Amino acid sequence: MMNFLVFCCVVLPFIVGLTLYCVQNSSLRAMLVPTAVVVMALAAIGLGAGGPFHMEASQLFGLPTDAVFTLLDFLLLLYILVLGWNLRSRLVMGMTALQLIGMAYLKSVLMAHDIPVTGFAPDGLSLIMVIIICVVGGLITIYGLGYMDLHEEHLHLRTSRQPRFFAIIFCFLGAMNGLVLCNNMSWMFFFWEVTTLCSFFLIGHDGTEEASKNAFRALWMNVLGGLAFVSAMLFIQKSMGTLSTEVILQKMAALDIKSTAMLLPFAFLCLAAFTKSAQVPFESWLCGAMVAPTPVSALLHSATMVKAGTYLLLRMAPAFAGTTMSTIVALFGAFTFVGTCMLAVSQSNAKKILAYSTIANLGLIITCVGINTAASMVAATMIIVYHSVSKGLLFMCVGTIEQRIGSRDIEDMRGLYGVMPRTATITAIGIFTMLLPPFGMLIGKWMAIEAIARAAQAMTPILFFIALGSAFTVFFWARWAGILISSPSLYEYPVKGFQKPTVIFSLRMLCCVALLFSFISPVVLKDFVGPSVEGVYARFNLRVEGFIPGANFTSVEGYSWIYLLFIMLALGVWFAWRMSRKVPEKAHALPYFSGLAAREGDEVGFRGPMNVFEPARVSNYYLTQYFGEEKVTHAIDVISIAFLIVLVGGLL
Repeated sequence: MMNFLVFCCVVLPFIVGLTLYCVQNSSLRAMLVPTAVVVMALAAIGLGAGGPFHMEASQLFGLPTDAVFTLLDFLLLLYILVLGWNLRSRLVMGMTALQLIGMAYLKSVLMAHDIPVTGFAPDGLSLIMVIIICVVGGLITIYGLGYMDLHEEHLHLRTSRQPRFFAIIFCFLGAMNGLVLCNNMSWMFFFWEVTTLCSFFLIGHDGTEEASKNAFRALWMNVLGGLAFVSAMLFIQKSMGTLSTEVILQKMAALDIKSTAMLLPFAFLCLAAFTKSAQVPFESWLCGAMVAPTPVSALLHSATMVKAGTYLLLRMAPAFAGTTMSTIVALFGAFTFVGTCMLAVSQSNAKKILAYSTIANLGLIITCVGINTAASMVAATMIIVYHSVSKGLLFMCVGTIEQRIGSRDIEDMRGLYGVMPRTATITAIGIFTMLLPPFGMLIGKWMAIEAIARAAQAMTPILFFIALGSAFTVFFWARWAGILISSPSLYEYPVKGFQKPTVIFSLRMLCCVALLFSFISPVVLKDFVGPSVEGVYARFNLRVEGFIPGANFTSVEGYSWIYLLFIMLALGVWFAWRMSRKVPEKAHALPYFSGLAAREGDEVGFRGPMNVFEPARVSNYYLTQYFGEEKVTHAIDVISIAFLIVLVGGLL
């Protein structure tokens, strides 16, 4: 049974992708995509319900599986090498050539007489990731059906590119599932590089000069991460004689003192994870990826690309627990958190706010990884779950809004309720799930802060960065939410607009998932997240400290408090809505302009120079002179590079 479920999660998406690439009929595509998504989601839930397992995969297509993956590794790297040649990029070609040399040495010399490695050995964390990938990623894929129709109408394409687009999307989902389920690092590397290639194609999907430029940036930065991954495998195979993640972690956990030589490959894995998760100074590729169609942005930020990096760190964290390197990782993540939250404050572009917010939350997860206690790992896993749902929802909302009003600027979303009442409401709910307690994201963040504060290796700079970044987070989320819920259109009864059925279905479903998961957050913590972390620590005989964040939260008293907060929040929203309906339009006072107020038609303003009428404009203050990208990005990148030099260079 497990063989079939793994097949549905890993192999089936590639088969569906190939089929979609060959199918030009839109009606058939509209049937095949949801069907495949449902099958994958059910398979993922089935895997999760079954719990951790071991599965040998000695044969694939009648051949030894390791030989098949070796062939696929070389073919993939050769393809990227040719791609670099076509792009005339010596950088991509050089790093790919080094990967090829490293893989050749690894396979032909270091692994010439290697003992076979268990193919799949997922634990609780892996299974949580598979469910996120298939459910959240699946809903984003269904959303893409309606979105891409309108997107291609806007581009006035003569020939649809959707067959290629959805083929790459499904390959992306299959690669992510393979990455999180694999126990063999060599196989994991193949899926790791497939995600790199898929992101390159998806970011450059529209074929514009800007899209091509940003796709290339994503490619070379992630190829750098691939080179770091290969370097790590070489050192691990040389020193430990295996690429089994289980065996590696067992050997590292058994060591009382971890030498520099033993830690070096894990520093390279951290570098690989930082590039994939777009941590500073590699954040520019993810911000540039915003030129891609919205389903791509939603996938990258929630269910696929950036979560691959955090997953790798969470998987390998026990290997460097209790070391100075772990503390450096925590400092790096905390600095990324505060730096990118600061950059988000200066943005009015909704996609950039979401991009910097994603990078910041990934930084918070990496901080928890660096703290490297059971408490911080529980918090990191909670954040991954709730961030994936809420961020996927918000990206889909922004894409839908942009197609309707022609802008992604949050200042242009004033009065949105009068144009798109359902989408505006869902967007506000998505923001609240990121901003307000007792929604799951805030519970995860609280758990992270408490775990960091109680950790033995907690440092004042880490706590300061997390506290300051959290304050910035409230700033930019509250500003956006204020624009949506303070619109004068809230006092009107709007006319419902038309939206594609797949778009509104995906928005509603993911909104329901976000609300439901927050409502049952004690169950998520007690029955899924907590046991997944405890299972890892038990398997490798690691010490679990007495304190676990959220322990009181899962008690009867904790349940009562969280549901009381939900009731109070619901009553507050209901009361505000009822009162807003009773306020007559004439009750709103006109703005005061020192006695110069004037009105022309429906516009209110003032008489300026030469008695010219100037309409009043309402806008937030974005502090660009203090937190603008051109002001602080360079400094943030320089400091983060120093962290990387200390992390890797200090071990060489």
